[in-house]
Amino acid sequence: MAEFEYGPAEFMVAQFDTDRPSAGVVDAILELVDSGTVRLLDLVFIERHADGGVDIIELDEMDGDIGLTDITLDASGIAGDEDVQEIAELLQPGSTGAILVIEHLWAKELASRFFESGGVVLHSERIPAPVLNAVAAEAYDELETDELETTES
Repeated sequence: MAEFEYGPAEFMVAQFDTDRPSAGVVDAILELVDSGTVRLLDLVFIERHADGGVDIIELDEMDGDIGLTDITLDASGIAGDEDVQEIAELLQPGSTGAILVIEHLWAKELASRFFESGGVVLHSERIPAPVLNAVAAEAYDELETDELETTES
């Protein structure tokens, strides 16, 4: 089997209306890491001030009051300066963003097997949870409507 040092990874960007994520967000990240589901490669915070100015805050610059000191990064720097600057432009003034680069450990062996057999992933797309839930609810409502119409016929 082809051995990869890293499996598939994903840039995830979250925006917060506060100056930092809550302790619950940090706990969720730590739980995913501890369970072996993901490996946290990089984590960068961006503050976008009301006047549009931007401050980049590295993990080691954050204080430990919400558990960030418990996080270890396995490949700090993967979120490069250009990436960070582009993402900063997406943030609304007066908000804070978090850039997480996570490796999907559950998919590492699958990626190795694809590579070993000459396969390549042609497309992969993450569907955000709110979008998936809205589409699923709509599909469920349509299914129920169709079943009711069939029953009434």
